[in-house]
Amino acid sequence: MKKRRVGSTALEITEVSFGGAAVGGLYRACPREAAMQTLQVAWDAGLRYFDTAPFYGFGLSERRFGDFLRDKPRDSYVLSTKVGRLFRPVPKDQVPDHSYVDPLPFALDYDYSYDGIMRSVEFSYARLGLNRIDILFVHDIGVYTHGVEKTKLHFRQLMDGGLKALEKLKSSRVISAYGLGVNEVQICLDVLHQAPLDCILLASRYSLLDRTAEAELLPLCRQRQTSLIIGGVFNSGILATGPVPGAHFDYLPATQNILDRVGAMEKIAAEGGYPLAAAAFQFPLHEPVVASVLTGTAKPANLARNLQLLDIPVPETEFAKYDPYTVVQKLG
Repeated sequence: MKKRRVGSTALEITEVSFGGAAVGGLYRACPREAAMQTLQVAWDAGLRYFDTAPFYGFGLSERRFGDFLRDKPRDSYVLSTKVGRLFRPVPKDQVPDHSYVDPLPFALDYDYSYDGIMRSVEFSYARLGLNRIDILFVHDIGVYTHGVEKTKLHFRQLMDGGLKALEKLKSSRVISAYGLGVNEVQICLDVLHQAPLDCILLASRYSLLDRTAEAELLPLCRQRQTSLIIGGVFNSGILATGPVPGAHFDYLPATQNILDRVGAMEKIAAEGGYPLAAAAFQFPLHEPVVASVLTGTAKPANLARNLQLLDIPVPETEFAKYDPYTVVQKLG
């Protein structure tokens, strides 16, 4: 599988990568055997960039990634995890509900400070059982997760200390790159205007359906030599399922407006002779600043099906037809 460089670093990652939220039990339980089988499908398909986080199953995803990768040659893959949350053991009846099924028995505290990030890295090493992490992402900092007031506090923590910790880890070659792992554009702009980042893992904001990142963030990333890793290419599923009853967009039931827009997109795809899901999966890779597209599932068959979308020809000229203005015209 082809690789692309991360920012101005020497690190290269595969154009398609595997994300670990689902194998941590997001929304539904993921037995260990299914997690290992899915990771094996990813490996056999040539994926060599794996992204996880302490938040995914409250440590469960990191443990599983570490178990799977431990016997692989260390220079044969790239691994990223995240910082910003610290976990402490609690009784099972006090484990908070963050949509993970059967997570490990921990509660979480947010900490984007110098010490918080250093502690988070040490805990991740222990959970992974590995001696190297290639990329660290500051996880879920911003209004989307914290609201306005708490974001001000967390942003100051990051600016005053957290970024210094990340830079120290990079300069001492503990990690090769760092950035943000978020679902929103504004916090990316806020940080990039004040500090350099090697990469940003951005979910759901650069897709056929949601172009939030297009106006300001993409140009700024080009200027700052910051790579994007794009997750959520199906926008919570609707670009894969189409506008069916119960379809979700941005983690919520899709509104009629979204259903109509996706219906118009399906017509474009049908006229072009390919499934809409193939265009959605391939779309971000036509932007040079994008280093990888992240896909995640806990089912081997689903992963294999998603990867097959890469083999379906979608002519370059087709992507212009999904411009929001063009889609609105199609609705008319």
